[in-house]
Parts: sequence; structure tokens; C-alpha cells
Amino acid sequence: MRLRTLPTLLLSAALTAGALAATAAPATASTVAHASFEDQLRAIPGVTVTGVTDKEGFPLYSLSIIQPIDHDKPRSGIFQQRFTLWHKSTAKPVVLYTGGYTLSSATREPTTILDANQLSVEHRFFGPSVPAGATPWKKMTVQQEAADEHAIVRAVRPLYEKSSKWLATGGSKGGMTATYHYRFYPRDYDGVVAYVAPNDADNKDDSTYDRFFRTVGTKECREALDAVQREMLLRRDALLPKFEKTAKDAGYTFTNTLGTTDRAYEFAVLDQVWNFWQSGTIADCPTVPDAKTASDDTLYQWSLDHGLSVYEDSTLGANGSGPYYRQAAAQLGWADLAFKNLKGVRHYPDIYQPNSVLPAEMRTHYDGAVIKGVDKWVRTASRRMLFVYGQNDPWSAEQFTPSKRDSYKYVVPGSNHGARISALPADQRDAATATIQRWAGR
Repeated sequence: MRLRTLPTLLLSAALTAGALAATAAPATASTVAHASFEDQLRAIPGVTVTGVTDKEGFPLYSLSIIQPIDHDKPRSGIFQQRFTLWHKSTAKPVVLYTGGYTLSSATREPTTILDANQLSVEHRFFGPSVPAGATPWKKMTVQQEAADEHAIVRAVRPLYEKSSKWLATGGSKGGMTATYHYRFYPRDYDGVVAYVAPNDADNKDDSTYDRFFRTVGTKECREALDAVQREMLLRRDALLPKFEKTAKDAGYTFTNTLGTTDRAYEFAVLDQVWNFWQSGTIADCPTVPDAKTASDDTLYQWSLDHGLSVYEDSTLGANGSGPYYRQAAAQLGWADLAFKNLKGVRHYPDIYQPNSVLPAEMRTHYDGAVIKGVDKWVRTASRRMLFVYGQNDPWSAEQFTPSKRDSYKYVVPGSNHGARISALPADQRDAATATIQRWAGR
């Protein structure tokens, strides 16, 4: 149930300023060539160029495309989906990136490895990529998003040389999204590089996650973290007022989602150890306080600084991270941990699931049939897939298993949710890099 890190590099007003500067610049052979490419972009049916700015000497186009709400019933309504295109050359490879959330155009590792163009796509029903009026959450499925991205690939591909290779990439939910797209439209890509992509193929079995927390790091660190987490609930009467002050000072409310401050506090404590390993490393273990001797202030402040995430109304629901939790509740699944260290101190034993942090109108029932099908396809039929996981990342506990068809999996030693190819041991790093380059024809 942890909040996956949301992309923060959204396009800003700087795009507009960059566009004005670009129009005032004197024409050169390079700008004329890019102007011609821009004309081709503007000529794509359903695509609008909303801005352009310079990124490292190449144009970064801000775009939108008209998408059907339901690709199976295209006349049922439409919405505008945002994406960007960092264009270098029609002869270079193209990397399509989605973080699985709002739009981020930050340069991704495969793009750097290949010196490639990069398409960045905002996931449907995140940010402004939503239909007018009430959001039809039943149409926020992995199949519909795959069809969205397929439409973008079909629209943009003709602008590039036929020999240009296309790869997909993404991290965490974005890695899942890239994998799902590839499953339904395998001809769109010449390969997929998925980072720290969870694979909850059996949502009823979370033993892999529990096993992870029994073995991650060192015994001393695990025991210290478990003790702090338990103490946070044992001292609920003393610490809840501190949590309430934190919420009041920040203007947080819980009325539309978790309901009460007490429920929100317990949910935050349940997330604590997961968040520690997701974002931290074993080097942070010495900072864990002694749960028995630490003062209330020390215990609370350390927890607030090391994983006590506050789930509150304004960052959930339709306008925040709520769309992810809707997807988790409907298709993606979630980790319902055993929490054996918290026996006897929990007030809400069934709270740790995504519907708890959703407004009533977004709650739903789980159906894992599609995810099971994707898992089987990846294991048995997929080609040219490369997965990267972090050894100490909770999200990396339940992994995709690649097929034996030119597909690979790497685990970065000691890494967390930020695992990257560049952090692999040299021989593995070089092998993974060579594989991506080969898929791209480099």
C-alpha cells in the first residue's frame, strides 16, 4: 500500500518562454530541419503541439492527443492525453517512457545509453489527462492504457525512419505499464527495459513480501525497525496527538478517505518499515532509535523522517495518487502483509488495502485475470525483455520472470527502489547495456 514515488518533473511555464525564444531565434539549417519536423507533428490527425522548448540543444515538444475513453467503443466519449517528444534525429532510436502517473519528461537511462529520442506519456486519468465531467473509473484499465500508448506509437512512428528501433521503458508502475503495453501490442517495440516493476500475479499470496521483510538487511536492523513500528502503536495515546498536530499544521483532512485521524495514524505506521527500505539503505540502520528507551518526541520525529507517510484527502482521490490506488484495487493488486510484530496492538485489522485510501465513489472489486495472463505471457512467450530490480527494495520482492527468448533479469546489490543498470557490477552492467544497444541496432 505504499505510495509509489510520483514524478515531479512536470512541464512548466518555462515551456512557453522557451517557445517564444525559439521563434525569435535566427534560422539555421538545424532549426529549419526541426521546423519541418514540427510541421509533420502538427499534421498528425488528433495531435496538438501545445509548446516547444530547448533541451540540451534539441527541441522538446509538448503535445496532446485525442483519445477515446473506451477504445472498444470509440464513440462513447473522448479526452486529451498529454505527452512530450524530445526529438534528436529521425534516424535515431525512440524510447517511449511512462512513469505510470503524471507526465515526466526527465531523460531516462535507456535514452542516455542509446542517445535516443524520447516519447514521454502521461497515464490516462492522471493529471489533466482526464475526460470532462465525472471520471469513468471502470475505463482505467491496463488494456485501455496500452491502447492509448499504441495510438501514440502509431501516430508518431511514421515521422521516423523505418529502420529506427523502438524501445519502451518505465520504473515501478511505469515498468508495469510498459510490460502491459508490450503484452497487448508486441509489435510496437523492439524491446522493453522495465525497472523495479512489481508483479503481483497472485494477489491472495503475499508470502514473498513477508519473506522479504524476514531477510532484508541485517537481523539487528530488522529487529530495531520492527520494535519501533510496534512501539508507535503501543504508545498510540501519547503519539496520536503529535500526529494530529502534524495534520493540523499541514491542513490535512481524512474525512473522504481513511475517515478518522486514528485510522490514518495506524495506516501510516503500517507503511513505515516498507518506506524505510523503499527509499533508504542499510547505511540508515544506525539511525534507528532504541524503541524502549527513546522518548515520545524522538520516536515520533524519527518515524516522521523515515517512512511515516501521511495519507490524506488532498493527495488522494481523483486529483492526487488516488488513480493508482483505484488501479491497485481493481487489477494491479497489493501487499497485505502479516505484520506478526504488531499482534495485539492494531485497531483496524483489515485496513491495509487500497480501498481504504479511496473515496467511496472510487472503491471497487479486484479482478486479477489480466495480470495473471500478463505474468504467463512474460514467462513463456515474450521476447527481448530486460528487468532491473533492487536487492533491498520491497517493490522488487515479487518480480517478473523473463522468458528464455532473449530476455534477462538483473538485481542491483544493496539497492532500493532507485535501482539502475549503471549501479550493477561492471560485468552485468556491460552485458545489460550491450543487450539494449543490440536491440536498438546500435
